[in-house]
Amino acid sequence: MTSLDARRRDSVVVSAGGLEVRVRVQGDGDPLLLLNGFTRPLESWEPFVEALSGRTVVSFDAPGVGGSPVPCLPLSIAQLADVAASVLDEVGLERVDVLGFSHGGAVAQQLAVAHPARVRRLVLVSTSCGLGATLGGFDALDNATLGSDASTWSDAVGALWHSMAISSWSSIPFLGAITARTLVVCGTHDSVAPPANSRSLARRIPDASLVMLAGGHDLQLPEPAQALARTVSRFLGRAGRSRPARGHATGTSSINEDVTNKEMT
Repeated sequence: MTSLDARRRDSVVVSAGGLEVRVRVQGDGDPLLLLNGFTRPLESWEPFVEALSGRTVVSFDAPGVGGSPVPCLPLSIAQLADVAASVLDEVGLERVDVLGFSHGGAVAQQLAVAHPARVRRLVLVSTSCGLGATLGGFDALDNATLGSDASTWSDAVGALWHSMAISSWSSIPFLGAITARTLVVCGTHDSVAPPANSRSLARRIPDASLVMLAGGHDLQLPEPAQALARTVSRFLGRAGRSRPARGHATGTSSINEDVTNKEMT
């Protein structure tokens, strides 16, 4: 048995929105749903999850990635958000905090608008608004997404389906309608989703905070994942306190100053 097979013993395949989806639930505490990047399986969250504590973490392979079969037809970002909501149904969770990384950040934005009752707090990491975003380098995009993972026909089709979804989607029309308390995080040297995209998201989402961590696009790598876990833990911990009315000093602004000063180099 390979190490990958061993890790998969802790996951299950469920029917979510009529599709087979591989899901993992681990830990204890308030639930956090993780939405992954383009072509990445749930195992890529391991450095982040290991650095996190006090959370029930739900992660899954998006259709066409890892242990989730490729659907016959491509799914839109809206349909992928519906799949995420169905995953929550299958694991018996009504309302969760949501963290979306890169491509998963687009799904997270859509989930927060299409299913607002399911999203308690929102964290958007290394992502953008889709159409209308500031473009990164294409070489960097290829290296950060496909790499050597798209080694089979199903991997290639899954990657194509996901690229089609993001290429025709934009959150610009609805960012102002996001009601969940939101934290936007990016690497200072992100060449895939340049920091201008995170600044734009933070400006357009009501009362959102922006934190820039030292590093590039891939904040799932072991070292940046530790900084990301600390940042997310502080945000979720403080955002859970009572929220003052607008026009007074808010917890969001203090989160932004505190986390940025401590994590940014």
